[in-house]
Amino acid sequence: MTVPGYTDPETPGSAGPDDAVPAHRGDPFAEQRAMARSAAVVDRSHRGVIAVPGEDRLSWLHLILTQHVSELPADSGSETLVLDVNGRVLHHAVLSHVGDTVWLDTEPGELPPLLEYLEKMRFWSKVEPRDASDELAVLSVVGPDTPAVLAAAGAPVPNGAYASVALGEAGIVRRMPWPGEDAADLLVPRADKQAWFERLTAAGARAAGTMAFEAFRVDALRPRLAVDTDERTIPHEVGWIGSAVHLTKGCYRGQETVARVANLGRPPRRLVLLHLDAGDEELPVTGDPVTRDGKTVGRVGTVTLHHESGAVALALVKRSVPQDAELVAGVDERAAPAAIDPDSYVPDETAPPPGRAAQIRGGLRG
Repeated sequence: MTVPGYTDPETPGSAGPDDAVPAHRGDPFAEQRAMARSAAVVDRSHRGVIAVPGEDRLSWLHLILTQHVSELPADSGSETLVLDVNGRVLHHAVLSHVGDTVWLDTEPGELPPLLEYLEKMRFWSKVEPRDASDELAVLSVVGPDTPAVLAAAGAPVPNGAYASVALGEAGIVRRMPWPGEDAADLLVPRADKQAWFERLTAAGARAAGTMAFEAFRVDALRPRLAVDTDERTIPHEVGWIGSAVHLTKGCYRGQETVARVANLGRPPRRLVLLHLDAGDEELPVTGDPVTRDGKTVGRVGTVTLHHESGAVALALVKRSVPQDAELVAGVDERAAPAAIDPDSYVPDETAPPPGRAAQIRGGLRG
């Protein structure tokens, strides 16, 4: 079986969004077990970081982003999106408000178009968005022992989801509600990235790669931009209502679609977890079709090997596809029988409108 995301740990560099950092540190499944039972640290320094200082930073971002940030307290954060005029997702970022700056970190390769959009929207606002990727690098600690690891490494331990606090004179620690039972992102000075990685491993976190992180993200049903989304994706389809979209705020591009789908109807597709029966065959890849009785009913997103669940994938499938449908993910030699995980499925006939369900549960799966 071809292992998704596999690279030599000393030589990052296979096709994919994470090719700039190690996929694993010798044993991907042991790294996942550490995330489940204790803690592991992952180098995610390929993520883009944008700094937004300036006295108008909150009011200005509030008009651009999908999240309510006009009164965002210091030392807090959230997730947020930028939509097009039709409500389709263009950008996703995790946001932290620390000191006099709002920090946005986003997917590898997404920083240039996002920063370009922010620059175009400045007008006369007193803000100065800039590329801060050369200043800060992202490390992620995942596992139930995350608070103990942070404390032992001499880092502050923020309290609550997305709570963000300063890390020394230059850096941030942000608690995250995913991908594992507990998690935190550290935005550390890029020059000190390796030193911080070693401090965290010395404090009890196992060194891990992106394969383990992605397996836990998939299991948590958390989507990834441009992998689990396509050019037609709206926030409701992938569980971003609540965590990244505030339903009662207006004044942002695409807001009409968000409100209409939340109040009057259900999204055309849903994000689900697929269990793949691939045996020793090659696994599907991102973008492959999901078919039912020979007809395409969805697309494959992230494909991974989970230490307990085996071969699994996120997929966007039509809302009309029943939970017990017999599906096939992939094509030709990559075709594999697939079944929807019932815990990832919200049946239409019993579910409240998707906006309300997402607010209650924090997404399609909390």
